[in-house]
Amino acid sequence: MNNIWFASNLLFYICEKRTIFNQFKSTNMSFIPKQRIFSKQWFIDYGLIVLGCFLMAIAYDFFITPHKIAPGGVYGIAIVVHHITKGFFDAFPEGLPVGATGLILNIPLTIAGIWILGPRFGVKTILGFAICSILIDGVTWLRVDGEAPLVNDVLLSCIFGGVLIGVGLGLIFKAKATSGGSDIIAMIIQKYSGWSLGKLMILVDSMIVLIALVAFEDWKIPLYSWLVIYITGKAIDVTMEGVDYNKALIIVSKEYDQIKNHILVDLERGGTLLHGKGMYSDEEKKIIFTVISRREVPILEEHIQRVDPDAFITIMNASEILGEGFHSLTQKVTKD
Repeated sequence: MNNIWFASNLLFYICEKRTIFNQFKSTNMSFIPKQRIFSKQWFIDYGLIVLGCFLMAIAYDFFITPHKIAPGGVYGIAIVVHHITKGFFDAFPEGLPVGATGLILNIPLTIAGIWILGPRFGVKTILGFAICSILIDGVTWLRVDGEAPLVNDVLLSCIFGGVLIGVGLGLIFKAKATSGGSDIIAMIIQKYSGWSLGKLMILVDSMIVLIALVAFEDWKIPLYSWLVIYITGKAIDVTMEGVDYNKALIIVSKEYDQIKNHILVDLERGGTLLHGKGMYSDEEKKIIFTVISRREVPILEEHIQRVDPDAFITIMNASEILGEGFHSLTQKVTKD
């Protein structure tokens, strides 16, 4: 724990040096918003960061680390280092602590990111990975059963570990912080290569997974690790966007007037009437775009079948809907 505290103070000291601090002070980048200290939103954001870090600590300590799973990122590297250094140091007989190792890796990465990419990483990000490192080692230290997995089923551990990491990261992202780590490596490579950031992040995490394969010489490790990476990504999306049970429909029909009235009067929903032209027939068409609940879809389908069996309907999942009659865009932006 003392090592983590020392590393955290070292990072803050470095970030306060004039050459880097001036970059922070002079920036006008919109993605580092100014926030009043001790305001309601300040408490919400830092509460989300702490909660997100706590969920990630639970995931790593109870589900991921005990099974030697390395799901990318600096903590994936830290897990590999933790297991291969077991018995090497008298002070750490079980191996170098995952949290402290992750923090030590994050410090030079963040400094390099600030130096090369500019001030993209605010105080929230620095506090985020520092708190996460402290909690990962703190929860491990408080456990009475050492590093034993909560469940012996590796697949079950991957599922629950991936969900908890994803939800934790999603909460951190909602607080307008980032996870740092391997993301910074991908950003630096992107600056000089011009490659897609998304593809580079996958490539960097995959390289870390392959490091685990070489270290542990077990093909199941990378397979389980990639599964955790996939589940984590899905959990982040759900946490960021929420679960919405609404459907977006595009309806092309000659009887658009009857369908429009049914949507407005019977379902009490709104929509937009678009003008289009058939690609083959070159015929003018009216297109209805509307959003309704999942429960209302079969009701509308039955009505359309009755008035125009030849209608063309496209039904799409709507992960998030903002606007009149649904969630307020202003409230979402203010809340997030």
